[in-house]
Amino acid sequence: MANNEKLVDQITSMDEDFAKWYTDICKKADLIDYSSVKGCMIIRPYGYAIWENIQRILDTRFKELGHENVYMPLFIPESLLEKEKDHVAGFAPEVAWVTMGGNERLTERLCVRPTSETLFCEHYANIIRSYRDLPKLYNQWCSVVRWEKTTRPFLRSREFLWQEGHTMHATAEEARAETVQMLNVYADFHEKDLAIPVVKGCKTPSDKFAGAEDTYAIEALMHDGKCLQAATSHYFGNGFAKAFDITFTTKENTVAHPYQTSWGCTTRMIGGIIMTHGDDNGLVLPPAVAPIQVIIVPIAQHKPGVLEEAEKIRAILADAGIRVRVDDSEETPGWKFAEYEMKGVPLRLEIGPRDMENRQCVLVTRYNREKSIAPLEGIADTVKEKLQAAHDGMYKKALENRIRRTYDCHTLEEISEALKNGDGFVRAMWCGDEACEDRVKEVTGVGSRCIPLEQEKLSDRCVCCGKPAKSLVYWGKAY
Repeated sequence: MANNEKLVDQITSMDEDFAKWYTDICKKADLIDYSSVKGCMIIRPYGYAIWENIQRILDTRFKELGHENVYMPLFIPESLLEKEKDHVAGFAPEVAWVTMGGNERLTERLCVRPTSETLFCEHYANIIRSYRDLPKLYNQWCSVVRWEKTTRPFLRSREFLWQEGHTMHATAEEARAETVQMLNVYADFHEKDLAIPVVKGCKTPSDKFAGAEDTYAIEALMHDGKCLQAATSHYFGNGFAKAFDITFTTKENTVAHPYQTSWGCTTRMIGGIIMTHGDDNGLVLPPAVAPIQVIIVPIAQHKPGVLEEAEKIRAILADAGIRVRVDDSEETPGWKFAEYEMKGVPLRLEIGPRDMENRQCVLVTRYNREKSIAPLEGIADTVKEKLQAAHDGMYKKALENRIRRTYDCHTLEEISEALKNGDGFVRAMWCGDEACEDRVKEVTGVGSRCIPLEQEKLSDRCVCCGKPAKSLVYWGKAY
């Protein structure tokens, strides 16, 4: 089979229509279905299994750092939401309200949580008394509701799944360290588990989370050159603590307000996986989160011993901790090849009578369709090496796409000229004035994505006004 041979005809080519290609994969690969609830999606078992693997890996990392899982109510009383004015103003356009309980009108509206800072603060006010109670390192896995006008599977829906960490600390220094630590956790996860290279940075003041003093984010570049905010981490100072009257007695026997952080990522990461690694045959899943890491396809399975040999290999791989399945259905091998290409299974293992005679099998790597012959002796180690090589190759391919689509620009005209070749990251200097930030977007169509933590000095002048520059900024069009 040639590397460029297209096995799956039901998927629109990404070069023809990227948005349609994306939707085709979500549907054809059995990730989602549409619901009668407008703007909401049904996450099907295969899509949910990807989320479960994401959840398992991140949850382990959070707990290793001392975080504990809790669960807060789904509803927030309006009076509670309004305690932090900047916060409620930022979320007001996206809030869904409950006004009736059964047949009776509620005396106070209830917000369906868009995020849970206020609920955590109310709880912290009840349980934090002394410096001995700090830090409080809590996280919850739940769904939230934001009444989006335009929706797209995984990327933007009215109800979505996420995790939200909410922590309280005795000092600003501890809280700031937590904020950056969790940003690094997300970046590490994206690069080492999802094979997605990211840029770590701080949002501009106009793009901060409502109520935060500083918002940090990781930004990834998708195959089509658009940007995706993949996760965020926020430093709140003690503004929420003051609004909710959260105090503690310090070691010096004085009364102080604690300092707060929050951080989160969502099912939008699945959309990021699709748009970073997918191709015209469907999904290409990173091995770390693939529900099936190896699919075994028996060839001429009606012949004696083939299914039995396939099962022996499955057991060996499963014992080695590899997620593996045998497809012993009556479908043709060609149909199976296309099906698991569509589903993005990282590695296909073929075994037939001739392979059995030679004590070997055929291995086909999904991301580059590379085919090789492997001895059955030591097959578990060989498969693990192939899976690691697949991750490394996927990361390299994604990084090359980002490098190819990153442009250093010194004027608005250079930005417009660079983007004639297609969307991508634009790196340009900025004076720090919000008017210039708005002007760049108005003229070129790209908005600020983040101020990277690793700063470079491309020039001394702002890309917009020509005044002295303060920061290098990554700009781009975003999902």
